[in-house]
Amino acid sequence: MTEREFDVDAFLAQPLTARVATNGPTVRPTWFLWEDEAFWVLTGPWAKLLGRVQADPAIALVVDVCDVGTGSVRQVIARGQAEVLPFDVARGRRKLSRYLGTDEDEWDARFRRYVRDDPAVSGAAWVRLRPASLTAKDLSYSV
Repeated sequence: MTEREFDVDAFLAQPLTARVATNGPTVRPTWFLWEDEAFWVLTGPWAKLLGRVQADPAIALVVDVCDVGTGSVRQVIARGQAEVLPFDVARGRRKLSRYLGTDEDEWDARFRRYVRDDPAVSGAAWVRLRPASLTAKDLSYSV
């Protein structure tokens, strides 16, 4: 099977689900934002991800698609040391609008709070992964 080049930034701009693996091992699905050559994942005290990254920042993340109807098979795999950073509302709005649309009034209340409430109150934070390694493969086939 021959790999083809593809636009990784355009692929990661889609509202896809990533799976994040931490030491444990634990794997969890998550929404993400690919921005400034880094993956940004919203987390906080309600999720185990925050504590796991604080205890051991080595993580891996995969974003992939496999559409048997079209033959589209693409994957991006990233690894590195994650950082926990303060939550900024503007980035949160960019991330959430990718998945939920631009009308915040239509969002479920649990998502609206991240862009309307003080992050210090919600405890929201970012896990940022600037990949030490990033592998992108297009393994698509003809149907």
